Amino acid sequence: MTKKQFIPRRSALAVGLLTLFLTGCATFSADGGLDSVSSMTNKRTGQTVKLSKTGADSNAPSDAVKTLLEKPLTPDTAVQIALQNNKGLQASLAELGVAEADLVQAGRIRNPSFSFGRMRGGDDVEIERSVMFDLIGIVTMPVRSRIEGRRFEQAKLQAASQAVQLAADTRQAYFNAVAAQQTVKYMEQVREAADAGAELSQRLAKVGNVSKLDQAREQVFYADATAQVARARHNAVAAREQLTRLMGLWGANTAFKLPDRLPDLPKAPRDIANIEQLAMGQRLDVQMAKRDAHATASALGLTKATRFINVLDAGYTNKSETGSPRANGYEIELELPIFDWSGARTTRAEAMYMQSVHRTADLAIRARSQVREAYSAYRTTYDLAKHYQNEVVPLRKKISDEVLLRYNGMLASVFELLTDARDQVSSVNAAIEAQRDFWIAETALQAAINGTGGNSVEIRSAAPSEAGGAEH
Repeated sequence: MTKKQFIPRRSALAVGLLTLFLTGCATFSADGGLDSVSSMTNKRTGQTVKLSKTGADSNAPSDAVKTLLEKPLTPDTAVQIALQNNKGLQASLAELGVAEADLVQAGRIRNPSFSFGRMRGGDDVEIERSVMFDLIGIVTMPVRSRIEGRRFEQAKLQAASQAVQLAADTRQAYFNAVAAQQTVKYMEQVREAADAGAELSQRLAKVGNVSKLDQAREQVFYADATAQVARARHNAVAAREQLTRLMGLWGANTAFKLPDRLPDLPKAPRDIANIEQLAMGQRLDVQMAKRDAHATASALGLTKATRFINVLDAGYTNKSETGSPRANGYEIELELPIFDWSGARTTRAEAMYMQSVHRTADLAIRARSQVREAYSAYRTTYDLAKHYQNEVVPLRKKISDEVLLRYNGMLASVFELLTDARDQVSSVNAAIEAQRDFWIAETALQAAINGTGGNSVEIRSAAPSEAGGAEH
């Protein structure tokens, strides 16, 4: 073996060892990024996430979910079920595998190419062989790996953001479902009172002790109350189905139990200092926007680095001819920037970077506004719910007690007693709505601080009393 033949072989061996080394560095993580997503979700919701197992029974709820469904749901257990069982979230978690695959692929060089040529002229045979390696891919591998690493981190933030949003949506659906169920019970009481009034007025009309006007008022109130019960029942079904969808339940598991009433209000509302700064540090959409700007900047750097050289391949080659010793050497393939100097590509990258910067600034402004609005809704709904709990409902009960005393003393008619009962139930319904609105506003506040911003909380005025027009 001559020295001329040994050097190319040694170079090829070195390139092969380098390839194996670089390929060995690019490997998949043990958790696929799920631990990071679970940690971010747990920090903001108190619950963890996990990717469902694959297989034929992957659509069936886990044993842990079935255990949680055996007892009446709480807001936390509803969120826990949703984070484990919602198929939309599972699809987002599976997207982590795609992002990690791109990261691993960026850490591996392109497979070498092998070419073989054989030419024969008369008795002469010429054979050429070459092995080509992507040198530009090796040189830019660290930069590409960093870019894909940032994209992988972005995918983690995106998955965590969807998990936090799912938790917020589930909590809101839970409070809507419980309040709707509670409203049905009170509306059924209204109908019972209206039915009693209508029946009594009909009996009194037969003996001439009530006018036709009063009898018609009681009959129309009963008819309206019956319609209101039908509406309330459908609203309860719709609210329950929304919660069912978010928890990813079907079949027999949809027969979960809800408590009879909403949770009690906290003793005092929370005073959150520096709420805007807290949102800037905690909100996942703000963090995603910042990472996107950094990733775009890194991509711009790669674009400038490869502006003039887009393809650079090098490799080992040898040539054999009949009657001549084999010739060894190397080959370099370089793309010449004659027609395209990549100016458009660089300009596009710069424009995308400025776009991401402005989007981040716009998102920060909107996030600050959203969190201020959410906190205002939180405090206002708390004060309203407390007002109904401590003022309106007790006063309405006091009035009812006085009307009952007057009725027992034959100073008030039975119609006044029934009208007051309807007014009291109407006030209780308004109190239920106010209590529900507080818990929804509290959930929206947490989403505005930790997630991607919740929906604006609309504070609605209490519905007028159904009995307002029934005067006697």
